[in-house]
Amino acid sequence: MATAAAASASEAEAEPKAGPKAEGEEDEAKAARTRRKVLSRAVAAATYKTIGPEWDQQEEGVSESDGDEEYAMASSAESSPGEYEWEYDEEEEKNQLEIERLEEQLSINVYDYNCHVDLIRLLRLEGELTKVRMARQKMSEIFPLTEELWLEWLHDEISMALDGLDREHVYDLFEKAVKDYICPNIWLEYGQYSVGGIGQKGGLEKVRSVFERALSSVGLHMTKGLAIWEAYREFESAIVEAARLEKVHSLFRRQLAIPLYDMEATFAEYEEWSEDPIPESVIQNYNKALQQLEKYKPYEEALLQAEAPRLAEYQAYIDFEMKIGDPARIQLIFERALVENCLVPDLWIRYSQYLDRQLKVKDLVLSVHSRAVRNCPWTVALWSRYLLAMERHGVDHRGISVTFEKALSAGFIQATDYVEIWQAYLDYLRRRVDFKQDSSKELEELRSAFARALEYLKQEVEERFNESGDPSCLIMQNWARIEARLCNNMQKARELWDSIMTKGNAKYANMWLEYYNLERAHGDTQHCRKALHRAVQCTSDYPEHVCEVLLTMERTEGTLEDWDIAVQKTETRLARVNEQRIKAAEKEAALAQQEEEKAEQRKRARAEKKALKKKKKTRGAEKNTVDEDDEKEWGDEEEEQPSKRRRLENSVPPTGEAERGPDADPGLVGVELPSKPKERVAAPRRDVPKVLHDSSKDGITVFVSNLPYSLEEPATVLRPLFEACGDVVEIRPIFSNRGDFRGYCYVEFKEEAAAQRALELDRKSVEGRPMFVSPCVDKSKNPDFKVFRYSTALEKHKLFISGLPFSCTREELEEICKAHGTVKDIRLVTNRAGKPKGLAYVEYENESQASQAVLKMDGMTVKENIIKVAISNPPQRKFPEKPEARKAPGGPLVPRQIYGARGKGRTQLSLLPRALQRPGAPAAQAENGPAPPPAGATPAATEAPKMSNADFAKLLLRKNSTRHLLWTIFFV
Repeated sequence: MATAAAASASEAEAEPKAGPKAEGEEDEAKAARTRRKVLSRAVAAATYKTIGPEWDQQEEGVSESDGDEEYAMASSAESSPGEYEWEYDEEEEKNQLEIERLEEQLSINVYDYNCHVDLIRLLRLEGELTKVRMARQKMSEIFPLTEELWLEWLHDEISMALDGLDREHVYDLFEKAVKDYICPNIWLEYGQYSVGGIGQKGGLEKVRSVFERALSSVGLHMTKGLAIWEAYREFESAIVEAARLEKVHSLFRRQLAIPLYDMEATFAEYEEWSEDPIPESVIQNYNKALQQLEKYKPYEEALLQAEAPRLAEYQAYIDFEMKIGDPARIQLIFERALVENCLVPDLWIRYSQYLDRQLKVKDLVLSVHSRAVRNCPWTVALWSRYLLAMERHGVDHRGISVTFEKALSAGFIQATDYVEIWQAYLDYLRRRVDFKQDSSKELEELRSAFARALEYLKQEVEERFNESGDPSCLIMQNWARIEARLCNNMQKARELWDSIMTKGNAKYANMWLEYYNLERAHGDTQHCRKALHRAVQCTSDYPEHVCEVLLTMERTEGTLEDWDIAVQKTETRLARVNEQRIKAAEKEAALAQQEEEKAEQRKRARAEKKALKKKKKTRGAEKNTVDEDDEKEWGDEEEEQPSKRRRLENSVPPTGEAERGPDADPGLVGVELPSKPKERVAAPRRDVPKVLHDSSKDGITVFVSNLPYSLEEPATVLRPLFEACGDVVEIRPIFSNRGDFRGYCYVEFKEEAAAQRALELDRKSVEGRPMFVSPCVDKSKNPDFKVFRYSTALEKHKLFISGLPFSCTREELEEICKAHGTVKDIRLVTNRAGKPKGLAYVEYENESQASQAVLKMDGMTVKENIIKVAISNPPQRKFPEKPEARKAPGGPLVPRQIYGARGKGRTQLSLLPRALQRPGAPAAQAENGPAPPPAGATPAATEAPKMSNADFAKLLLRKNSTRHLLWTIFFV
């Protein structure tokens, strides 16, 4: 079917050439589009043959009738142009535009894996066979293709192969495919395809060669190797020759000596097939293989039960094989693991390290290194190891240089990676130089490479990362050592060290001592003395050490005049350093004294505030509590006193009299006046017994916070959630003295395992608010304990996205991100109330996908918002200077933070009621003037101005007088 479709395609392509020319350019374009459609149907037919009936042609808009109709239309396209209107024209134009965009993107970044895949898919859909071949070839030169991509390519080429030359081309493709990954399916396909060429010259030997290589490569595969053995045996059995019987016997015996799944069935098949009794040696090898199979079964079953990529299971399997020490099986298990974990650099490093140290086979070692850097081009360690392996196995200089240039264009993630690859290449060039000669071509190449490296780091790397990646000038130091020690060129070495010191390294003592040691070994005493004198003046980290080295040298080699100068300079320098240190210590002591004074002021202010609260409680009986909001702002922790109002003469009668009075307004009957607010306020009061926290139960207790304050019965709401984790002993919510829930509680379990499972409920939504669940830890004993679930270090596989619209959901963001790779997790950052902050973290399966996503998504517009995308690398947290250090009971000093007037609360509001606030009015003065705000505190964080008792009394009288006046007017 595929061959027929291909033949139809070739006929359809050749027919317009023989027939008359189409009239007009439009007709020619239509005819060309028709031919491309027929080619795409041929590709679809080949795909259907390969994949099988489960491939739904209707999803792609393909059917056999469609292919026949299109073929008929193709043959008559030029004779009757314009007769048919193709419904695919609009889709074709859209695909062509997308193809142009992808080609442009690849011209900018050739390492964009997803762009390669998308381009091949679209070209294949459009039937552009020549372009598809070129695109696949270009991608295979940069990346190793997966098993699926290779099989798709091979099936397309097989369906189009019509003669011997085409068959040789397919053989070449198979050879490339089996080198990328050791895949049993590709080897099986290779063997079956080679059987089709058995009629050609040397065809029989070709088939046997392919199957023998397949057995060597994947014959030990415990689950998929059986198919190769059976295919080979069936081929040999099909050849009716007496000499072939011995070949089949040999295959059976070889297979039975290897531990494979379903060995019993193979042994039974051999017994049935063989006319002679099975030799005892074969039975012994078979039993031995069965015993080995039992040892391997736990690892194979673990792989079968786990989900891809099964890295941990493969690592355990590799460790087991390494202990046994069979090189063939070790190589096979590494290859099996890499099929599913080809983007894990550590696995490639371990595999290549084993080959470098144990097998040391040139072709195998270099092949694995080449595949490693093609799979993980962003990993500099793989490139460095590849260069070393090429040098170790005698690859020519041109090949190593080409590999190094590829490494520079691989797109490393950090600036230091470029320094590392340059150092590896420069080390290689240095080993090529014969320094016994005064001048040579290799030496000049080495010097030019050093100069190019410095220029590259200064321009290319610094422009991209805003840093050169080499702040200590390691490359320049290495160059200076080579010039001094190997080339005897101290003048050049001194020039290089001068450049090093001018790049901000003159303040470090170790840099000066490195230079001094170089001068000491290859220079002269005068330059040593000069270097140390400069070091004494410039060093700021360890000046005493530099001074000691200078004095030691002068004591050993210097004259009296040199000694006097050295003593004078060192004493002057050390005196200046001590003076600076004393000033710094005095400044620090003064700051500490200021902090102590401020702490004392705050302590007095708290004492006065506490006394003021007591006075307000006694005066609380004179305050009316009609306005509920006013009462709440007077403080959650104050215990309310019964509200009493002053009754003036000729004031409003009691409520009962108002209801029964003959002159009362009918509309006022049944209205509760001053008493209703008092009852409403007193309603939520509850007697909550205070239970001291038992720190001995911290291991089985979790701390739950950020709960909604509106929860009336927190224990009832939370119990179903936490009982799913284990038996709950107690849920202890914390209430204020007024009975209001304070938003946090303690949950105690019977077992510690249940408490650990409860930590997984962190960030679960409770009535629209994310609940925080953390271990219960006494911070007075563990002041440094902090709970933060997420990493604060560089994560190359995770992205940080900012500028998102607040309305963007997790599903919408996942839809955007999954176009660039496999998304493992998405976390939208919210505030404590669960509202989005426009930030998100997106975790990809590997570093390569994350890098591609940064290139494609940075600057993208999402709902009219331009987002910023970068690799997740949170800056180090810079904690503000603490104004005070207080000592926790039984623990070390704990920094005290600056908070607002109410301390660390939800709103940071002061306790001053709204009724007493004057918007826009100047701050009220206390009797002794306003209290000075703490140093460094913002206006919002300063304490409210103090008021005397007389001020409060005036405000309350004014408030009550106004209220009584309103009531009088209301009733009259």
